[in-house]
Amino acid sequence: MICGEPMGDTPHNPQRALLESLAAGEISVEQAMAQLSPQVESLDFATIDHQRAERCGVPEVIFGQGKSADQAMAIARTLTERNGYVLLTRATDEQVAAAQTAFDTVEVGSRCSSLLIGTPPQPTGTVIPIVTAGNSDLPIAEEAEMTCRAMGQRCKMISDVGVAGLNRLIARLPELTEADVLICIAGMEGALPSVIGGLVAAPVIAVPTSVGYGAAFDGIAALLGMMTSCASGVTVVNINNGFGAAYSAVLIQRAIDKGRNT
Repeated sequence: MICGEPMGDTPHNPQRALLESLAAGEISVEQAMAQLSPQVESLDFATIDHQRAERCGVPEVIFGQGKSADQAMAIARTLTERNGYVLLTRATDEQVAAAQTAFDTVEVGSRCSSLLIGTPPQPTGTVIPIVTAGNSDLPIAEEAEMTCRAMGQRCKMISDVGVAGLNRLIARLPELTEADVLICIAGMEGALPSVIGGLVAAPVIAVPTSVGYGAAFDGIAALLGMMTSCASGVTVVNINNGFGAAYSAVLIQRAIDKGRNT
């Protein structure tokens, strides 16, 4: 599936728009300084960074683990009021229930524990393939897919094409070779990123998962296999870190798309 259709250019840059307004005389220096000054919001248990989107192109994301439902909802409320949406990863059941009560628009991952609260930007840019070795890796792939959509990035899931049946991968090779950057998710021995890395002229962001029998050691075998890959273009994130892989892939894709549009 493809996450969204192309709708415009690279994401809006609020700082550039602010400086253009200043240069055009539409706002005063004092007004510009007020908007450029650090903007944080202090809660009893958290400090919210409201300038993350201006600096990094993406608002803050909530990591649900270790937070109470009330804490997570308080953070989500202030972020959605500011940005219109927020991504909450590794949500607990209590956080899911609280979000569905507190907000009108909540998307709950069908396989992973991520939540999209509010309305994220429409996906744009070049499609990023999210490739899984097996269906057991889909929860982590879904986390990556929801992260891409929260960042306004088009993506496409290509699932169950692991090395146990390389014919399945070869059948999808045209889609992979067209990509500028790929996310590759695998458990067991973690061999798929090395195979793909030897077939494409694009960086491969590899995600080891905790899927596998006893000797897989909850993803450590896949992690070490990917880190010792002989494919030069493979970069590895931590075990089950679909969020981190997607975030990095989107930043790479944005830079490439920006270069194409200049």
